[in-house]
Amino acid sequence: MRDYAIITDSCSDLPTEIRADLGVDYARMNVVYDGKEYYADIDWKLYSPTEYFNIMRKGTRITTTQVPTEEYVRIFEKYLNEGKDIIYIGCSSALSGSVNTACVVAKEMMEKYPEGKVVCVDSLRSCYGLGILVIKAAELKLGGMSLDELSDWLENNKLTANQLGAVDTLDYLKRAGRVKASAAFFGNVFGVKPIIISDAHGNNYAAKKAKGRKGSFTEIVNMMKETIVDPENQTVYVAHADCLEDAKFLAEEIKKAVNCKDVYIGYIGPIIGASTGPGTVAAYYFGKEVTIVGE
Repeated sequence: MRDYAIITDSCSDLPTEIRADLGVDYARMNVVYDGKEYYADIDWKLYSPTEYFNIMRKGTRITTTQVPTEEYVRIFEKYLNEGKDIIYIGCSSALSGSVNTACVVAKEMMEKYPEGKVVCVDSLRSCYGLGILVIKAAELKLGGMSLDELSDWLENNKLTANQLGAVDTLDYLKRAGRVKASAAFFGNVFGVKPIIISDAHGNNYAAKKAKGRKGSFTEIVNMMKETIVDPENQTVYVAHADCLEDAKFLAEEIKKAVNCKDVYIGYIGPIIGASTGPGTVAAYYFGKEVTIVGE
Protein backbone atom coordinates (compact mmCIF):
# COMPACT_ATOMS: atom_id res chain seq x y z
CA MET A 1 0.00 0.00 0.00
CA ARG A 2 1.40 3.40 -1.01
CA ASP A 3 1.80 5.97 1.70
CA TYR A 4 -0.51 8.95 1.45
CA ALA A 5 -0.55 12.56 2.60
CA ILE A 6 -3.44 14.34 4.30
CA ILE A 7 -3.99 17.89 3.06
CA THR A 8 -6.59 20.42 4.18
CA ASP A 9 -6.92 24.17 3.57
CA SER A 10 -6.92 27.53 5.34
CA CYS A 11 -10.48 27.02 6.58
CA SER A 12 -9.42 24.21 8.93
CA ASP A 13 -7.79 26.77 11.27
CA LEU A 14 -5.51 24.04 12.67
CA PRO A 15 -2.49 25.68 14.30
CA THR A 16 1.13 24.89 13.54
CA GLU A 17 1.69 22.50 16.43
CA ILE A 18 -1.32 20.30 15.68
CA ARG A 19 -0.53 20.05 11.96
CA ALA A 20 3.11 19.28 12.73
CA ASP A 21 2.22 16.56 15.24
CA LEU A 22 -0.17 14.92 12.79
CA GLY A 23 1.91 15.43 9.64
CA VAL A 24 -0.87 17.40 7.93
CA ASP A 25 -0.30 20.07 5.27
CA TYR A 26 -2.66 22.77 4.00
CA ALA A 27 -3.48 24.63 0.78
CA ARG A 28 -3.62 28.38 1.19
CA MET A 29 -6.55 30.64 0.46
CA ASN A 30 -6.17 34.42 0.27
CA VAL A 31 -7.58 37.49 1.99
CA VAL A 32 -7.97 40.91 0.37
CA TYR A 33 -8.07 44.33 2.04
CA ASP A 34 -6.86 47.85 1.26
CA GLY A 35 -6.48 46.80 -2.36
CA LYS A 36 -3.88 44.12 -1.62
CA GLU A 37 -4.04 40.33 -1.53
CA TYR A 38 -2.35 38.24 1.15
CA TYR A 39 -2.33 34.51 1.79
CA ALA A 40 -4.55 33.41 4.66
CA ASP A 41 -1.91 32.69 7.26
CA ILE A 42 -3.27 30.27 9.87
CA ASP A 43 0.18 30.22 11.49
CA TRP A 44 -0.22 33.96 12.22
CA LYS A 45 3.27 34.89 10.99
CA LEU A 46 2.17 37.73 8.71
CA TYR A 47 0.18 39.35 11.49
CA SER A 48 -1.01 38.50 14.99
CA PRO A 49 -4.69 37.64 15.55
CA THR A 50 -5.20 40.98 17.33
CA GLU A 51 -3.58 42.90 14.46
CA TYR A 52 -5.77 41.09 11.95
CA PHE A 53 -9.06 41.52 13.76
CA ASN A 54 -8.22 45.16 14.58
CA ILE A 55 -8.27 45.80 10.83
CA MET A 56 -11.93 44.82 10.91
CA ARG A 57 -12.62 46.67 14.15
CA LYS A 58 -11.39 49.87 12.46
CA GLY A 59 -14.01 49.45 9.73
CA THR A 60 -11.97 47.91 6.90
CA ARG A 61 -13.78 45.15 5.06
CA ILE A 62 -11.78 41.99 4.42
CA THR A 63 -12.83 39.71 1.58
CA THR A 64 -11.58 36.21 0.83
CA THR A 65 -10.72 34.03 -2.16
CA GLN A 66 -10.79 30.30 -2.65
CA VAL A 67 -7.62 28.23 -3.00
CA PRO A 68 -6.01 29.24 -6.33
CA THR A 69 -5.50 26.56 -8.97
CA GLU A 70 -1.74 27.04 -8.90
CA GLU A 71 -1.70 26.40 -5.13
CA TYR A 72 -3.38 23.03 -5.63
CA VAL A 73 -0.91 22.20 -8.40
CA ARG A 74 1.98 23.12 -6.11
CA ILE A 75 0.89 21.12 -3.10
CA PHE A 76 -0.41 18.07 -4.99
CA GLU A 77 2.78 17.81 -7.05
CA LYS A 78 4.88 18.14 -3.93
CA TYR A 79 3.54 14.88 -2.49
CA LEU A 80 3.06 13.02 -5.77
CA ASN A 81 6.74 13.67 -6.50
CA GLU A 82 7.53 12.08 -3.13
CA GLY A 83 5.71 8.94 -4.26
CA LYS A 84 2.68 9.52 -2.03
CA ASP A 85 -1.02 9.44 -2.77
CA ILE A 86 -3.16 12.28 -1.41
CA ILE A 87 -6.43 12.79 0.39
CA TYR A 88 -7.57 16.41 0.41
CA ILE A 89 -10.21 17.30 3.01
CA GLY A 90 -11.61 20.66 1.98
CA CYS A 91 -13.86 23.41 3.25
CA SER A 92 -17.59 23.00 2.74
CA SER A 93 -18.63 23.43 -0.90
CA ALA A 94 -21.55 25.51 0.39
CA LEU A 95 -19.09 28.14 1.60
CA SER A 96 -16.22 27.91 -0.89
CA GLY A 97 -15.64 26.73 -4.44
CA SER A 98 -12.22 25.41 -3.44
CA VAL A 99 -13.07 21.70 -3.29
CA ASN A 100 -14.55 21.85 -6.80
CA THR A 101 -11.32 23.38 -8.10
CA ALA A 102 -9.37 20.72 -6.21
CA CYS A 103 -11.30 17.96 -7.99
CA VAL A 104 -10.42 19.44 -11.41
CA VAL A 105 -6.73 19.75 -10.49
CA ALA A 106 -6.71 16.26 -8.97
CA LYS A 107 -7.91 14.77 -12.27
CA GLU A 108 -5.16 16.62 -14.15
CA MET A 109 -2.53 15.49 -11.66
CA MET A 110 -3.55 11.84 -11.93
CA GLU A 111 -3.21 12.06 -15.71
CA LYS A 112 0.29 13.51 -15.24
CA TYR A 113 1.19 11.04 -12.47
CA PRO A 114 -0.72 7.86 -13.46
CA GLU A 115 0.83 5.87 -10.62
CA GLY A 116 -0.60 8.31 -8.07
CA LYS A 117 -4.06 8.86 -6.61
CA VAL A 118 -5.66 12.09 -5.35
CA VAL A 119 -8.98 11.87 -3.49
CA CYS A 120 -10.93 15.05 -2.69
CA VAL A 121 -13.46 15.09 0.15
CA ASP A 122 -16.07 17.83 0.59
CA SER A 123 -16.19 18.04 4.38
CA LEU A 124 -19.37 20.17 4.44
CA ARG A 125 -17.67 21.80 7.42
CA SER A 126 -15.38 24.77 8.17
CA CYS A 127 -13.17 26.15 10.96
CA TYR A 128 -12.57 23.50 13.63
CA GLY A 129 -15.53 21.52 12.30
CA LEU A 130 -13.26 20.79 9.34
CA GLY A 131 -10.30 20.70 11.72
CA ILE A 132 -11.61 17.89 13.92
CA LEU A 133 -12.32 15.78 10.83
CA VAL A 134 -8.72 16.30 9.72
CA ILE A 135 -7.43 15.40 13.20
CA LYS A 136 -9.55 12.25 13.24
CA ALA A 137 -8.40 11.37 9.72
CA ALA A 138 -4.75 11.62 10.78
CA GLU A 139 -5.41 9.41 13.80
CA LEU A 140 -7.14 6.80 11.64
CA LYS A 141 -4.26 6.89 9.15
CA LEU A 142 -1.78 6.29 11.97
CA GLY A 143 -3.97 3.37 13.03
CA GLY A 144 -3.44 1.75 9.64
CA MET A 145 -6.52 2.85 7.70
CA SER A 146 -6.02 2.93 3.93
CA LEU A 147 -6.75 5.95 1.78
CA ASP A 148 -9.93 4.42 0.35
CA GLU A 149 -11.12 3.31 3.79
CA LEU A 150 -10.48 6.78 5.17
CA SER A 151 -12.34 8.42 2.30
CA ASP A 152 -15.35 6.19 3.00
CA TRP A 153 -15.17 6.93 6.73
CA LEU A 154 -15.17 10.68 6.12
CA GLU A 155 -18.11 10.51 3.74
CA ASN A 156 -20.09 8.45 6.26
CA ASN A 157 -19.19 10.47 9.36
CA LYS A 158 -18.57 14.09 8.35
CA LEU A 159 -22.02 15.25 9.49
CA THR A 160 -21.20 14.10 13.05
CA ALA A 161 -18.83 17.07 13.31
CA ASN A 162 -20.96 19.61 15.19
CA GLN A 163 -20.59 23.39 15.37
CA LEU A 164 -22.22 25.74 17.89
CA GLY A 165 -21.16 29.36 17.43
CA ALA A 166 -22.09 32.82 18.71
CA VAL A 167 -21.10 36.13 17.15
CA ASP A 168 -20.57 39.34 19.13
CA THR A 169 -22.30 41.45 16.49
CA LEU A 170 -24.30 40.59 13.37
CA ASP A 171 -22.70 43.43 11.38
CA TYR A 172 -19.91 41.32 9.87
CA LEU A 173 -22.26 38.54 8.83
CA LYS A 174 -24.45 41.21 7.21
CA ARG A 175 -21.48 42.59 5.24
CA ALA A 176 -20.56 39.08 4.13
CA GLY A 177 -24.14 38.49 2.95
CA ARG A 178 -24.89 35.90 5.65
CA VAL A 179 -27.92 37.69 7.15
CA LYS A 180 -30.37 40.28 5.90
CA ALA A 181 -29.62 43.89 6.82
CA SER A 182 -32.89 44.21 8.73
CA ALA A 183 -32.18 41.07 10.74
CA ALA A 184 -28.74 42.40 11.63
CA PHE A 185 -30.16 45.76 12.72
CA PHE A 186 -32.90 44.39 14.95
CA GLY A 187 -30.63 41.65 16.29
CA ASN A 188 -28.07 44.21 17.43
CA VAL A 189 -30.70 46.58 18.83
CA PHE A 190 -32.41 43.92 20.94
CA GLY A 191 -29.28 41.98 21.85
CA VAL A 192 -30.34 38.84 19.98
CA LYS A 193 -27.49 36.39 19.51
CA PRO A 194 -28.05 33.65 16.94
CA ILE A 195 -26.55 30.22 17.61
CA ILE A 196 -24.96 29.25 14.32
CA ILE A 197 -24.55 25.62 13.31
CA SER A 198 -23.17 23.87 10.21
CA ASP A 199 -26.25 22.29 8.68
CA ALA A 200 -26.55 19.05 6.72
CA HIS A 201 -25.76 20.84 3.45
CA GLY A 202 -22.68 22.59 4.84
CA ASN A 203 -24.23 26.03 5.24
CA ASN A 204 -23.99 28.17 8.35
CA TYR A 205 -27.49 28.41 9.79
CA ALA A 206 -28.92 30.26 12.78
CA ALA A 207 -30.65 27.31 14.43
CA LYS A 208 -31.60 29.11 17.64
CA LYS A 209 -31.48 32.55 19.19
CA ALA A 210 -30.39 33.62 22.66
CA LYS A 211 -30.69 36.87 24.61
CA GLY A 212 -27.36 38.49 25.33
CA ARG A 213 -23.75 37.36 25.19
CA LYS A 214 -23.79 35.12 28.27
CA GLY A 215 -27.17 33.77 27.23
CA SER A 216 -25.66 32.59 23.96
CA PHE A 217 -22.94 30.70 25.85
CA THR A 218 -25.57 29.06 28.05
CA GLU A 219 -27.49 27.99 24.96
CA ILE A 220 -24.33 26.55 23.37
CA VAL A 221 -23.68 24.44 26.46
CA ASN A 222 -27.29 23.25 26.61
CA MET A 223 -27.30 22.29 22.94
CA MET A 224 -23.99 20.49 23.34
CA LYS A 225 -25.33 18.45 26.25
CA GLU A 226 -28.17 17.27 24.01
CA THR A 227 -26.02 16.32 21.02
CA ILE A 228 -22.48 15.32 22.07
CA VAL A 229 -21.59 11.61 21.77
CA ASP A 230 -19.01 9.77 23.89
CA PRO A 231 -17.66 12.97 25.51
CA GLU A 232 -15.32 11.09 27.85
CA ASN A 233 -13.19 10.06 24.89
CA GLN A 234 -12.97 13.27 22.93
CA THR A 235 -11.56 16.78 23.08
CA VAL A 236 -13.95 19.68 22.55
CA TYR A 237 -12.45 22.54 20.54
CA VAL A 238 -13.36 26.14 21.36
CA ALA A 239 -12.34 28.67 18.71
CA HIS A 240 -12.42 32.42 19.11
CA ALA A 241 -11.84 35.57 17.06
CA ASP A 242 -9.56 37.52 19.41
CA CYS A 243 -11.73 37.25 22.52
CA LEU A 244 -9.74 34.87 24.69
CA GLU A 245 -11.51 35.60 27.98
CA ASP A 246 -14.89 34.74 26.47
CA ALA A 247 -13.41 31.54 25.03
CA LYS A 248 -12.01 30.62 28.45
CA PHE A 249 -15.39 31.29 30.04
CA LEU A 250 -17.18 29.04 27.54
CA ALA A 251 -14.52 26.34 27.96
CA GLU A 252 -15.04 26.32 31.73
CA GLU A 253 -18.82 26.12 31.33
CA ILE A 254 -18.37 23.17 28.97
CA LYS A 255 -16.08 21.42 31.46
CA LYS A 256 -18.70 21.85 34.19
CA ALA A 257 -21.58 20.56 32.08
CA VAL A 258 -19.98 17.96 29.81
CA ASN A 259 -17.64 15.23 31.00
CA CYS A 260 -15.30 15.57 28.03
CA LYS A 261 -11.69 14.43 28.02
CA ASP A 262 -10.34 17.93 27.43
CA VAL A 263 -11.13 21.36 25.98
CA TYR A 264 -8.71 22.96 23.54
CA ILE A 265 -8.82 26.70 22.85
CA GLY A 266 -7.61 28.05 19.51
CA TYR A 267 -8.08 30.94 17.12
CA ILE A 268 -10.63 31.33 14.37
CA GLY A 269 -8.48 31.90 11.31
CA PRO A 270 -8.37 34.70 8.73
CA ILE A 271 -10.87 33.17 6.28
CA ILE A 272 -13.68 32.31 8.68
CA GLY A 273 -12.92 35.37 10.79
CA ALA A 274 -13.42 37.66 7.79
CA SER A 275 -17.09 36.61 7.68
CA THR A 276 -17.89 36.24 11.38
CA GLY A 277 -15.84 39.17 12.67
CA PRO A 278 -13.99 39.71 15.95
CA GLY A 279 -15.69 38.49 19.09
CA THR A 280 -16.99 35.25 17.60
CA VAL A 281 -16.77 32.15 19.81
CA ALA A 282 -17.66 28.62 18.69
CA ALA A 283 -17.45 25.07 20.03
CA TYR A 284 -16.72 22.00 17.89
CA TYR A 285 -17.12 18.34 18.77
CA PHE A 286 -18.32 14.97 17.51
CA GLY A 287 -21.96 14.34 18.24
CA LYS A 288 -25.22 13.18 16.74
CA GLU A 289 -25.37 13.39 12.97
CA VAL A 290 -26.61 16.80 11.88
CA THR A 291 -29.85 16.48 9.92
CA ILE A 292 -31.09 20.09 10.08
CA VAL A 293 -31.22 21.89 6.73
CA GLY A 294 -31.33 25.66 6.99
CA GLU A 295 -33.99 27.73 5.28
